[in-house]
Amino acid sequence: MTELAMQSLTEVAKVLHAGTLSPIELTRTMLERIEREDSRFHSYVTVLSDVALAQAKVAEEEIRAGQIRGPLHGIPIAVKDLCFTKGIATSCGSQMFTDWIPDVDATVVTKLADAGAILLGKLHMTEFALRWHHPYRPIPLNPWGKDLWPGVSSSGSGVATAAGLCFGSLGSDTGGSIRFPAASCGIVGLKPTYGRVSRYGVFPLGESLDHIGPLTRRTADAAAMLGAIAGYDPLDATSSVCPVPDYMATLEEGVNELRIGVDDTYITEGVHPEVSASVQQAIRVLVEMGAQVVEVTVPGISAVLDAWYPMTAAEAAAAHEEFFPDRANEYGPFRQLLEDGTQLRAQDYAKAHFVREEFASRLAPIFNQIDLLICPTISTPTPRMDAEGNAVMEAMGDNDSYVRTRFTYPFNFSRNPTLSLPCGVSNDGRPISLQFVGRHFDEATLFRAGHAFEQATEWHKKRGMLIGNGG
Repeated sequence: MTELAMQSLTEVAKVLHAGTLSPIELTRTMLERIEREDSRFHSYVTVLSDVALAQAKVAEEEIRAGQIRGPLHGIPIAVKDLCFTKGIATSCGSQMFTDWIPDVDATVVTKLADAGAILLGKLHMTEFALRWHHPYRPIPLNPWGKDLWPGVSSSGSGVATAAGLCFGSLGSDTGGSIRFPAASCGIVGLKPTYGRVSRYGVFPLGESLDHIGPLTRRTADAAAMLGAIAGYDPLDATSSVCPVPDYMATLEEGVNELRIGVDDTYITEGVHPEVSASVQQAIRVLVEMGAQVVEVTVPGISAVLDAWYPMTAAEAAAAHEEFFPDRANEYGPFRQLLEDGTQLRAQDYAKAHFVREEFASRLAPIFNQIDLLICPTISTPTPRMDAEGNAVMEAMGDNDSYVRTRFTYPFNFSRNPTLSLPCGVSNDGRPISLQFVGRHFDEATLFRAGHAFEQATEWHKKRGMLIGNGG
């Protein structure tokens, strides 16, 4: 069962669509695995056995009739529990929303269903998608080690995908919440271009910074999932009308003559030596396959790191205006963000906005010289975790710490698409992740590069030590 569950989405799709594996059989296998394993991984909030089996029955009938909808048809997936599901509780990682039941589906949930995907359930997350897990539920367990940070805020999505409890999942990313779990759990995470994927029916953290995207075990799987959920949505005015290409069609084009931007300072200063070494080795691998390195300079990020919190706090206060402060006592640790947000002045938000616009304007011209930028996802291997679930960043120099967000916040501000994927394991067995950053709406190039890197390396095949090998 473990070997089947750990296969890639696209590999399993081929078997399903050839008729040698039944969607019902596969779904039952996954539900049994969740029942057996998730009592220790704590990745699911809600398991939808009846819904999943009903969808599997329809998928099986359609596939037998030759009516294959696409690469997700018959594939069991799961979604972060801030994606609205009609008639099904959506807690947003909070205790106060434990019994809240939306009367609509999020657009991404509808699109997954239209693609024939099987919804196994809803995945655990930090309270309202910031950095704190509410103490009412156990923190998801990183398959690489009990003391390792699972990433936030899409922690359940990262853990479930890495542990083989779904073939892919959806997360949201306001400042790294797809990329942190992907990097920490040794899997792939895509933050699409802002507007590429509809946010309708996804509870917001910071509306101008929120992105919805997939977490998978392979780059091709992320391409398949983005192809299903991307596109204009009249219910979301911020969604783009930019056409969605066939990501699977260009996946094998490789990296020959692809121009890869490298800022040596950005990938070495304030970065753990093992992370820098792994990213530099990844660059050499890409060059051996025909990529060209172009030296670039990433605009200064210190102001971005300072501006992200006030911007997010102000936008979160707006999103929670219906509930805060009237229900302040029902919040867990997320209350701190709302208290901070309500104390901000209009000038504070305006200053943060100017920082975003300046950084985005300085970054954009770099992509006239390059096809993608390469850097780490996190500045260290997967951080260790304290008792409250917070990442414990390692000390460096004179008691300074590696800055966890230096490779994530900037690209929420600039709204560029990013792809995170494994590129190494530290000497003490913790995942290391690299990040490709692309032009707006050019996720296809990120997928080409990620897929080519996987073909030349073995890092994507590594598993966490806590994943069972039998049963």
